[in-house]
Amino acid sequence: MKLGILLTKDHRLLSVAALLDVFETANRFYQEDGQQPLFAIDLLHLPEHDSISFPGHRAVQATEGAKYDLLLIPSFNHDGIGESLRANMGWVPWLQNQYKEGAAIASFCTGAFVLAATGLLDNRPATTHINAEAAFAKLFPLVQLQAEAVVTEKDRIYTSGGATNTFHLLMLLLEVYCSRKMAVRAAKVFSIDLDRNRQTYFGTFTPAEDHGDELVKQAQEEIKKKFSTANTIEELITDLPASRRNLVRRFKQVTGITPIEYLQKTRIEAAKQMLEQSRHSILEVMLESGYNDLKTFRSLFKKNVGMTPKMYREKFSGQMV
Repeated sequence: MKLGILLTKDHRLLSVAALLDVFETANRFYQEDGQQPLFAIDLLHLPEHDSISFPGHRAVQATEGAKYDLLLIPSFNHDGIGESLRANMGWVPWLQNQYKEGAAIASFCTGAFVLAATGLLDNRPATTHINAEAAFAKLFPLVQLQAEAVVTEKDRIYTSGGATNTFHLLMLLLEVYCSRKMAVRAAKVFSIDLDRNRQTYFGTFTPAEDHGDELVKQAQEEIKKKFSTANTIEELITDLPASRRNLVRRFKQVTGITPIEYLQKTRIEAAKQMLEQSRHSILEVMLESGYNDLKTFRSLFKKNVGMTPKMYREKFSGQMV
């Protein structure tokens, strides 16, 4: 089976290494069982990009005549995603043609930006790094973004969430192209818990404030200062020189969400930090983050984070021995 790993511009070395490691391990399993390795692995680069070698592998140019069964798009650095995407647009026609010829394509973490640029994700489900959700949704509105998802799959198109979620997609690919037994065997080697079904609790609400809209920035600052005491958005925007309707329109245009959604996310992020770093009770965390009804707080927290406040604290406030 011919497998290609794209050496995209600004790719993360750790991402490429993980992809190589998993499929090389699968090949080793086959050899240990007295069989021929299943995957013939190529590292691929565009003619205009530098060739990078990995131990035991040399990079080859992605040519029009080559035909692959499975193509993997690694993540690239989060800083300057737009610039990295522009530098990788040369992959777009090549990937489109490979898919047309029958190849399956999988993107990992922010590699989904390159895959989405091909149009192959339009009207299909996709996920990416949880902190890149807003940028992805803004650039690719036709994609059915499932930000909470660990892995998505439809019509030979696969995506994974950020960082360690890479391994969950890799295990799925081993199950699809090898067997469930092979996937479980690899999961044990790489210490992967196969029961992860959401990535929301790994996210951090870090909204951009360098968008150039001074009015929206003022609203963001007011929310940041008064989120724990204000009961309504009206209280927060009283002193701003704009009508509520105009502010809401501009706010959503710039941030991608409404002021009330922004307030909600700010409160939940504050609650998460208190659960991680303080010994406050759940009730105290609720009050400090601006809520006054425990049932409502738990419900909103679980909806946004994917688990209850108690479960979140148990997951992130403990110390490893």
